[in-house]
Amino acid sequence: MESIIFLGFNLYAWITILTVLSMFTVLLFTKLRADLVFLGAIGILFVTGVLDAKEAFSGFSSGSVVVIGVLFVVVAGLTHTGVLQWIVKHLLGQPTGYSKAVVRLMLPVAALSSFLSNTTVVALFVNIVKIWSKKLGISPSKLLIPLSYASGMGGVCTLIGTPPNLIISGLYADHTGQSMNVLATMLPGLFCLCVGVLSIIALRRLLPDRKAPESAFEATTDYTVELLVPSDNPYIGKKIADAGLTDIHGGSLIEVIHFDEVISPVHGNEPIMGGDRLIFAGQIDEILELKKSHGFVNADHYIFTMDEVNKDRQLHTAYVTFGSSLINTSIGNSTFEKDNNMTLVAVARRGKRIDESPRDVVLQAGDTLLLECSPQLDINTEQLSSQLQFFDSGQVPNIGKKTLISTTIMLLMIALSALNVIPLLQCAFLAAMAMLLFRCCNVDQAMKSINWDILMVFAGSVVLGTAIQKTGIAEQLAFGILDVCGSNPIIVMTAICLVGTFITEFISNTAAGAMFFPIMYEAAEKLGYEPYPFLIALMISVSSSFATPIGSPTHMLVYAPGGYRFSDFMRIGLLMNFIILAANIFIVNIIYPLTPLNP
Repeated sequence: MESIIFLGFNLYAWITILTVLSMFTVLLFTKLRADLVFLGAIGILFVTGVLDAKEAFSGFSSGSVVVIGVLFVVVAGLTHTGVLQWIVKHLLGQPTGYSKAVVRLMLPVAALSSFLSNTTVVALFVNIVKIWSKKLGISPSKLLIPLSYASGMGGVCTLIGTPPNLIISGLYADHTGQSMNVLATMLPGLFCLCVGVLSIIALRRLLPDRKAPESAFEATTDYTVELLVPSDNPYIGKKIADAGLTDIHGGSLIEVIHFDEVISPVHGNEPIMGGDRLIFAGQIDEILELKKSHGFVNADHYIFTMDEVNKDRQLHTAYVTFGSSLINTSIGNSTFEKDNNMTLVAVARRGKRIDESPRDVVLQAGDTLLLECSPQLDINTEQLSSQLQFFDSGQVPNIGKKTLISTTIMLLMIALSALNVIPLLQCAFLAAMAMLLFRCCNVDQAMKSINWDILMVFAGSVVLGTAIQKTGIAEQLAFGILDVCGSNPIIVMTAICLVGTFITEFISNTAAGAMFFPIMYEAAEKLGYEPYPFLIALMISVSSSFATPIGSPTHMLVYAPGGYRFSDFMRIGLLMNFIILAANIFIVNIIYPLTPLNP
């Protein structure tokens, strides 16, 4: 089979190419989980004989993948002892002016993201930035994109700051037997970060001035609310006008549903019947007050008596996340409310009113929902967090002695690894054990902190890189790039980094790093240069995704809270891609001059 050659590639290479292209397509155009897509790709490469059993499952024993898994436990210790919350509280302050606010926000976020999960840091900051922006009189949309950008640019400053750095450095160690220093990317990363901060300030007019989604629930006609008339309601038999529903302060009754009959517009002489569904548009506080004064209930199911209503339930605001199974469905046609013991009260969509019953609205990513929930509801469960991102989900632990202990553990881990006293993998294990030993987090918290889906993607990325290199694809692509770009190493480095930067706008940066490692490595060797500086540039490039909200999980976290549109990221992000690419190539070639390979 390997002897069959077509366009320079053998059959195994074509199987790998088709598998990779299929992965791109599935990740771009479907909602399938990334870990399942990668697992499917591994299965295809194994079954077709491209990889043997050892190669197909090598990703699960890769040192870099294990490091990532262990670091989840370290982060859990930092989170549960309040380290992140303490930093946020004491670093933001009250700056005067937008430029100072951007600096005060982006630098701490970048510093935290250098050692912690970008997603964890951004998730922590989202709510705080929204409150902070109100105090400063700045629209949250002017600060949330910089927040997400800072987490990505800070993550590249250390090998443990972002998964692609771990993957690429791990593959480099496998190929050369030499380990990269944990701070290898710090100087070029800091330079790119400074350029990025200055660029955000200079390009701030390209940042949108959007209304935060939760503010839609304070506007006058930006949403609809559906209420139900219980069978024991005292207003049954009275006319709409007599019940005082024709002239509502801050809103209006736009529709009445008598069983299957829809009445719109609603006239004052229309009688009220038990089981009627009343559709209101207006200010949420006014309509909820009307709900109390008239004895109405939320229209999730028929209520026979007010005694059935739990008056202790609480209101929570959440938005529909990207990839949520609620997308393209309506709450009324699903079991979501019953499964989670909550009731949908209202829906908003980017500050615009939706002219239909909330429970009939076909939901989209970014829609903001007002939900009535049980006080016992845990809004941080894995089941709910995969569907909705709650605005009020932050839990602030107490600051105390364990805060200092967990901080010391993290700093010791970084110092011992950076000084090459102990390899990073051993440092991470020691830090994780110390977090458990000193009770910075318990075993359950540690196990729940490990994101197995992400680890599956990382392991799949390693295997994919192995297949790309083994089948000669990397070598052929490297030769192809050399044919187009010539023998100038800086042009070749720039070309590969440019493609990597734009590929990572559509797939995970981990996958992009694993796919482009063998290509960059082969290209450097073909040119006769040490691959090290080429790979440093690649690390920064595959984590520099600024132009689409799907380019990074952190962009998805700020997308709905900022009230953004897809094009908002593209307006400023395309320029940021080119600016950071230029800064990256410039600084890497100064700090790590190109070195010819030993003959």
